[in-house]
Amino acid sequence: MISAWNHRRSNPCQCGFYGDTRRDCRCSSVMVQKYRQRISGPLLDRIDLHVEVPIVDFKALTSTQPGESSESIRSRVEKARAIQAARFKGLKGIHTNSAMTPRLIKKHCELDPECSGLMEHAMGQMNFSARAHDRILKVARTLADLKEADKIDADSILEAVNYRTLDRNLWS
Repeated sequence: MISAWNHRRSNPCQCGFYGDTRRDCRCSSVMVQKYRQRISGPLLDRIDLHVEVPIVDFKALTSTQPGESSESIRSRVEKARAIQAARFKGLKGIHTNSAMTPRLIKKHCELDPECSGLMEHAMGQMNFSARAHDRILKVARTLADLKEADKIDADSILEAVNYRTLDRNLWS
C-alpha cells in the first residue's frame, strides 16, 4: 500500500522535532502521547514502508559528489518489475510482490535458516503483527528482486525490517 500522509500527521509530535538529534522538541510528554494516539497502530500496520526523513544539512545539499543517477535507479526498478511480471505471469490480478496472497508469499518468500532466524528475532523483539510479517516478506522479496537475486538474503530481511521500525520507534 502506498500512502501519502498529510505533513501534520507524519510528524512524530506537534512541533515535529521529537527524536530529532539537532533540534529540541518543544512538546511536553503528555502532548507527544496525545499526538501519537491520533495515528492508530492498525493503520500504521497497513503501510508497507515507514521511512524517517531527517532534515538534510547544508553540506549535503551543496555537495558536488554525484549520487546514483536516476537512469541507473530506473533501470534497476524496470528489471525488478520484469522479474515480478514473469514470476506472476498467468495469475489474474497479481503483477507485483505487493499483491501476493499468503499462499504466494509462502511460495516466493521462502527463507533459509539464517533469514528465518532473523525474522523470528524481529517478530519477537519488535512485537510485529502477522500483517507486518507478511509485509516485511513482500518488501524483502522486492529488495532481492532489485538485486536480481533468486532468494531473499539476510541483508534484504534486515532492510525490510528496518522499514517497519518507524511505528515502533516513534509511536510505541
